[in-house]
Amino acid sequence: MQRNIENFDVVVIGGGPAGSTSSTILAMQNHRVLLLDRDTFPRYQIGESLLPATIHGICKILGLSEEINKAGFVRKLGGTFRWGTNPTPWTFNFSTASTISAPKAYAYQVERAKFDNLLLRNAIHNGVEVRERHAVTSLVFEDGRVCGVDFVDADGKPKRALAKYVIDASGHQSKVYHHVGERIYSNFFQNLALFGYFENGERFPPPRDGNIFCAAFSEGWFWYIPLSPTLTSVGAVVGKEHAELLKGGYEQAMNHFIASCPEISRLLSNATRVTEGMYGQLRVRKDWSYTNEKFWAPGVVLIGDAACFIDPVFSSGVHLATYSALLTARSINSILIDGMDETLCFGEFEKRYRREFRNFYEFLTAFYDMHQNEDSYFWRARKVLHSEKSIEEAFVTLVAGGSSLYDEDQLVDTENIEKIKQELHELENPEADAAPYFGAEKDAFLDVLVQEATQIQTQASVGARRGDEQPLFEGGLIPSADGLRWRAASSAALAAGD
Repeated sequence: MQRNIENFDVVVIGGGPAGSTSSTILAMQNHRVLLLDRDTFPRYQIGESLLPATIHGICKILGLSEEINKAGFVRKLGGTFRWGTNPTPWTFNFSTASTISAPKAYAYQVERAKFDNLLLRNAIHNGVEVRERHAVTSLVFEDGRVCGVDFVDADGKPKRALAKYVIDASGHQSKVYHHVGERIYSNFFQNLALFGYFENGERFPPPRDGNIFCAAFSEGWFWYIPLSPTLTSVGAVVGKEHAELLKGGYEQAMNHFIASCPEISRLLSNATRVTEGMYGQLRVRKDWSYTNEKFWAPGVVLIGDAACFIDPVFSSGVHLATYSALLTARSINSILIDGMDETLCFGEFEKRYRREFRNFYEFLTAFYDMHQNEDSYFWRARKVLHSEKSIEEAFVTLVAGGSSLYDEDQLVDTENIEKIKQELHELENPEADAAPYFGAEKDAFLDVLVQEATQIQTQASVGARRGDEQPLFEGGLIPSADGLRWRAASSAALAAGD
């Protein structure tokens, strides 16, 4: 079949936060980027609760701060939980973490159709060639290396785009990931979510009225996310053993779960479920947690949900997506502009990204032990972050998206899939014979551990005026002065890390 062939520097599959962020940062460095998405924006998406690192770091780097602030999204100061042995809801605030300045101690609850559309239109504004209603059908290979994609346009005509790199940001339904490595599903987070939208649900008193509320009940837990003064996203996350309840109909199952959770039942007592438009149906999503054996192969990179995803209790999805997009764009910029080694650049990307995933993963396995009180959760976060800071501050640092550092001895050998599976098993079974995944406590480690998230936000605020960063591990790379590429660490930075 004759195909129309075009040439680009990079092809990005998927126009969500990961795809829009990576393509924009690449275009900001004058690369010719093609972004293909099978849908037409704005389109529905779940994952509505954001973290400060995305709002005040990534979005500012993308030049979107003013538009985000004007969009009318609900301001989120933290989260409120009815979880553990304490019958009274308890709250954490982003302002607790010393690494988050008071003016930036908030994020937003967003309607993803609006938020994602802002990011995609910003990509176009920065020179990305965006084509909606274009579906990728396969990868193109040459001598074992990915060198482009085959796709069909909005009229169903087959086309081909050749490129130096392909970024897969197509989400959990990715058809590309198996070309990179096996997808490994968690044995712990084998949950499903049933979710929908309600009008006129109750709100907590200010300043908690914009917080995400998570409430545990006998069969799982609920999220309750205020998206406007009247619209609320409500979802029940339950174990796979409760899937049978859905066979009687989603409406019946949702009513059952709501009745089983007194806090949610009270908040929705005068509410009406939305039954028309974008939010007019109950939806189900399964297979909440997985990680790919590898995140990149020659010519192709997995980012966002195409690479990994964790249970949504602490709203890490968009954070991991945009964070991985920044790391990937830095890597490709460095290779194409500075001629840096591909393995070195993508090694930096994968190690940082995998470390962030693991921090959330380990903490959440502990958080799901509902027979503890919140102090135990705070303590577990402290252990994950190897911190001597206060218990509450460590907890907030983790859930705010500020745990983006790691030690060299904590890295996964991604060539060994059995090792990854064993390490996941150890995370999920802390009494297993193998050594704990994150090793021994390290004194006063929090300041180092949160340095990268802090640097991203500093980069967004002051640009090249910031000082040199330290490498995150021996022989590792650090961001360039503009934050858009990698570079070797200076002798001063290396000395500072001693």
